[in-house]
Amino acid sequence: MDPTHLRLLRELRDRGSVTAVAAALGISASAVSQQLATLQSSVALPLTVRRGRVLILTAAGEALAAASTRVDEALTAARDAIGALLDAGDRPVRVSSFTSAGLALFGPLVRELGGAPAVHLADEDVAHRDFPGLTADYDLVIAHRLAHDAPWPADRVVATPLIDEPLDIALHAEHPLAERAQIDLDDLVDEDWVSVHQGFPLAGVLDHLAARAGRPFRIAHRINEFSVTAEVVRAGAAIAVMPRTTASSLAVDGLVLRPLGGIELVRHLDVLARPDALAYTSVRRVLRSLQVVAARVQQP
Repeated sequence: MDPTHLRLLRELRDRGSVTAVAAALGISASAVSQQLATLQSSVALPLTVRRGRVLILTAAGEALAAASTRVDEALTAARDAIGALLDAGDRPVRVSSFTSAGLALFGPLVRELGGAPAVHLADEDVAHRDFPGLTADYDLVIAHRLAHDAPWPADRVVATPLIDEPLDIALHAEHPLAERAQIDLDDLVDEDWVSVHQGFPLAGVLDHLAARAGRPFRIAHRINEFSVTAEVVRAGAAIAVMPRTTASSLAVDGLVLRPLGGIELVRHLDVLARPDALAYTSVRRVLRSLQVVAARVQQP
């Protein structure tokens, strides 16, 4: 099997269509289809099946795509060992993060690296299930999940824990509950809330709290960006759930964060990467620097 053909199968899994693969790799859709057909001719089981107008992977295709990751990892490590990659390990590294983590980590990361290796940073906030797919475009993907979310797919990505941060209730500083050291859930059931959009991790937090309270919450606003949410809370229009660590810089000028009593709410930040990406010296260096920066951010 040609490693290039195997890589195309993995790209199809992560990007979802032949057209998207072709656009990402700068080749024609017909070229992608031809190379996938060549790969199929060497395998007894069907690797793809058409669902409507979209080509998706079968169980055999998923298994081979996962195996192709290990093939690329081995080839990258071999090239690295013989010096085919840049000896100094200064290959540019592509890093993505959802916005609140990027706000807390990107600046310190750039300062920690001091320009070597170079990093290309991007903000990408997607639904929980879509974070692994971002590793098709980035070497390192900072993702977040809640305790009840499905684990990251170990056959596709390597997940490195970065930060475990409590989730607090964000209130206007003049709100009657702002004077308390912690807040009871029963005190919040009649409030207006700011939530994130459905499908994003923190939306499940309010669903969980509403279930615990035994009644639905009034979701007045849906905003994904915490800095925008903070302005709505400062205006006294609603309350929200916000992360204590990565949003701590927002808890000023009329906004306070208070823990919820009797209920542990935690968000986990992880770095996702394809195993073959981690074979690059520069990628591993940036990952180590991210861990150093995250440890500093978590300090009281």
